[in-house]
Amino acid sequence: MGQDVRSPRGPRCIALVGPFQSGKTTLLEAILARTGAIPRAGSVDAGTSVGDSSPESRRHKMGVGLSAVTTNFMGDSYTFIDCPGSVEFAHDMRAAIPAVDAAVVVCEADERKLPQLQIILRELEDLGIPRFLFLNKIDRANKRIRETLATLQPASRIPLVLRQIPIWNGDLIAGFVDLALERAFVYREHKASEVVALEGGDLDREKEARFSMLEKLADHDDALMEQLLEDIPPPRDAVFDDLARELREGLICPVLLGSALRENGVLRLMKALRHESPGVAETAKRLGASSPKDALAYVFKTIHLQHGGKLSLTRLLAGHLDDGATLLSSSGETARVSGILAVSGAHDSKRPTAEAGDMVALGKLDTVKTGDTVSSGKTAPAALVKIEPSPPVLAMALAATDRKDDVKLGQALLRLNEEDPSLTMIHNSQTHDIVLWGQGEMHLRVALERLHDRFGVNVKSHPPTIGYQETIRKAITQRGRHKKQSGGHGQFGDVVLEVKPMPRGGGFEFNEKVVGGAVPRNYIGAVEEGVVDGLLRGPLGFPVIDVHVTLTDGSYHSVDSSDLAFRTAARIGVSEALPQCQPVLLEPIHVVEIVCPTDATARINAILSGRRGQILGFDTREGWPGWDRVRAMMPEAEIGELIVELRSATAGAGSFTRAFDRMAEVTGRAADQIIAAHRVAA
Repeated sequence: MGQDVRSPRGPRCIALVGPFQSGKTTLLEAILARTGAIPRAGSVDAGTSVGDSSPESRRHKMGVGLSAVTTNFMGDSYTFIDCPGSVEFAHDMRAAIPAVDAAVVVCEADERKLPQLQIILRELEDLGIPRFLFLNKIDRANKRIRETLATLQPASRIPLVLRQIPIWNGDLIAGFVDLALERAFVYREHKASEVVALEGGDLDREKEARFSMLEKLADHDDALMEQLLEDIPPPRDAVFDDLARELREGLICPVLLGSALRENGVLRLMKALRHESPGVAETAKRLGASSPKDALAYVFKTIHLQHGGKLSLTRLLAGHLDDGATLLSSSGETARVSGILAVSGAHDSKRPTAEAGDMVALGKLDTVKTGDTVSSGKTAPAALVKIEPSPPVLAMALAATDRKDDVKLGQALLRLNEEDPSLTMIHNSQTHDIVLWGQGEMHLRVALERLHDRFGVNVKSHPPTIGYQETIRKAITQRGRHKKQSGGHGQFGDVVLEVKPMPRGGGFEFNEKVVGGAVPRNYIGAVEEGVVDGLLRGPLGFPVIDVHVTLTDGSYHSVDSSDLAFRTAARIGVSEALPQCQPVLLEPIHVVEIVCPTDATARINAILSGRRGQILGFDTREGWPGWDRVRAMMPEAEIGELIVELRSATAGAGSFTRAFDRMAEVTGRAADQIIAAHRVAA
């Protein structure tokens, strides 16, 4: 049979992932209680859970960041990483899962959450991470298990293989049959399940379901296929070996049942993880790491503590790491470890060393970033993982409530971005706003709470300023004259400017056709600067674009003319010309591409039409059964809170990207309202 798949494989790291509110944190509590790490399971609602222990998670009763907790089961060490379920906080999950040995996908028999489940499974599939599906809240099930499996199967590109079937007592599920062990168990609330005799109708159902499981395993095992064809019962050890091998090779996704709230099915899940999930050596091989003698680790999360400095959550993939060791990162930076911490929710404890497989927090790696691969060797290691943040979808402009906190705000935003690269900060040079981009409404709200709670910065926020501009439709020639006498040398500049429109997207061009030295050549640069000054704010109140200005004539004074005088004259000339050139307002138009479940496409089309969107077309999303891709042209002003409506219409699964396309004219009442609002704000 090859290697014994049930032998210990060192400390293991398991990700708990799944759709929003599927019960991941509750399952973690049940695991910790069953393995003796805590005396009793805590509650998310009561704020007593080990996971989701941050003030923001407690406040919103949901995961808004990773929680990592280590426990022991049957002599082996397991670190569980509880990942947020909301798509807004998915970057934490995406950064952590490459370095885990396996994932437990927590879900429930809820068809509305199928798109979210598909997104998560796709991440795991693309990275080749072995995964179990834990069908939670089985005590509330109102469908037969085969119907539920048929509902869930479209979310997975590999077969979902039932490892257990429920035992029904009327309309209630009283326990389960383990199809690999061929044993029946009756649930006991907050206690280990009790073994019962397998008989009657349950025995018949078990034989049918077990044969179905074996058939799926036999698709990748010729010997098992022959045994089934010849009605030879396969050895139980061979079945377990097949389950483990096909899980690790990404050929099947085993499905287990339970109720995290009642702690049912938890020990069977732990035993499946112990027997079948791979160890750190296989994980390092999957990531493309050779077998180094030096310590090799991957940093998947950065945390800035209010008083404890910077911590780097790290999975040690190979070797041995001592406190005080010097590490070299894949980006070429060096850093010295100042403290190794074993993680357990909000309670960390120091340890002198870490071994391959351990998940630890390393202190004071100031030059190391989230996503870096680090090594204790003398050469920089190759980056094993590269995770790009999803494009941001919602923005807000920020300013410190107290101006003296401006520097503090800048530093805090840099730290937030280091902790969560899916937050993006942009300084708008035109409006001088600091714009914070994120993955949704809650994502940005939590960022503001962290600014206040952890970094002590109070901020005020408002929607970002839309990049309106203006242009002209008519050409005109205008003189600009600046003359000032105040004793001694005066100021004199005189220019004649031809101002005319350019094609949309033409930008700005300046030319000169002065003859006879009417404007000395050494002043022409100043004239161009004055023209640029005059275009910064047009008659409608916005920057002016797509304009061609030609200096055709002028005059000068041998004593009073200067660069400043000609710059001022040119600005006056442009400012007086523009109102006569039929100015028109322009707004930015973006190409928006939305991905959404097919059953929501009609709602998305209605949302786009209601936001002045021009639908360009839609098609099926390639490689994503049951999903569509919708393309539209949309004004930037209408994109602001599009994601809020989009997520509402798609049960939190839809998203979009956008790209600037062009500036387009706005006329009539809409233009009047924009101009009036801008004048009030100014």
